[in-house]
Amino acid sequence: MEQAFFLLFAVVAICSATMVVVAKNPIHSALALMICFVQVAALFLLLRSPILAVIQMFVYVGAVIILFLFVIMMLDVRKEAQTRFLKKGTVGTVVVVALLCGEMVVLLLGSNLLLDRAGISPDVEMNSVREISVVLFTEYLFPFEIASVILLVALVGAIILTRHSKEEG
Repeated sequence: MEQAFFLLFAVVAICSATMVVVAKNPIHSALALMICFVQVAALFLLLRSPILAVIQMFVYVGAVIILFLFVIMMLDVRKEAQTRFLKKGTVGTVVVVALLCGEMVVLLLGSNLLLDRAGISPDVEMNSVREISVVLFTEYLFPFEIASVILLVALVGAIILTRHSKEEG
């Protein structure tokens, strides 16, 4: 039964992620992204990690989607919608997406994670914030710091891009 729910949530997440890219209306794209985030939170619940599911709902669904909707409302969407995004390379894009989908199917069929839980030990469950934080700040400290530096660089880049566009206009 758990595998059926996993497949259901995964298929809905993949379909909604596809709608994020395919949708012509940016509001519909943001709503599809919200559906994708909710499905990922449901997958976290299936993995017996309610803390990550709640964080997913609060941070991504609660904050990021609202931020995206505010940015979409502030932009001149009608002007941007008149320009075509992909002028050339549509066939190449479809070929690359088909190859990636085929690779994912081959990897899923060759994996034993869908059939049984041989790779997951049931005695290791992280249900508390303390257990997650100990693992995050001991074993995964370097990747955590790299992610924070990348986010800081993205924030500074967004501020610089915003300043230049305001000075020109």
